[in-house]
Amino acid sequence: MNVTPLALHHAPLLHRLYTSAPGYFDLISARVPSLSEVQRDVEIALLDPRRSMELVHDDQGELVGSLDCKRDYPEPGDLTINLLLIREDRQSQGLGEQVVRHLETHAPPGTTRILASVLGNNPRGARFWERQGYSFALDARPVMTWYAKPLSGPPRRTPESDPLNLVR
Repeated sequence: MNVTPLALHHAPLLHRLYTSAPGYFDLISARVPSLSEVQRDVEIALLDPRRSMELVHDDQGELVGSLDCKRDYPEPGDLTINLLLIREDRQSQGLGEQVVRHLETHAPPGTTRILASVLGNNPRGARFWERQGYSFALDARPVMTWYAKPLSGPPRRTPESDPLNLVR
């Protein structure tokens, strides 16, 4: 698994990923965003120094997913996963779990817990986070539920050793 920090010129790749996961957008009762909407979302994300978006590639370099996180949200020390999306044809292959484990071991310094938001009525998403060791944390239905996992262990990575580019 390889992770590439998202840049504006990657918006077409992110759009292609979104079109390869229509079930996610059906689940949250939304249409797949247009390329111009994705470009605008990427522009907005790049303006937020706490936000990090990455493209996830398998070992052969094929785009398989994306990860969108925000540091110190909703509280200082929190790292919130806004969206972890794996292409539908690559789901149930352990890729999402690999991304989560990588994120947990490369979280920015000072991260005390990771939160994952699950949009809409998504029991499959909730089960995924529970299997990763996350516990139900907050009910904000019908819009979303949140799952959380406290972090402990060795000190967090520095910017020089951060392949996810989350430390800024």
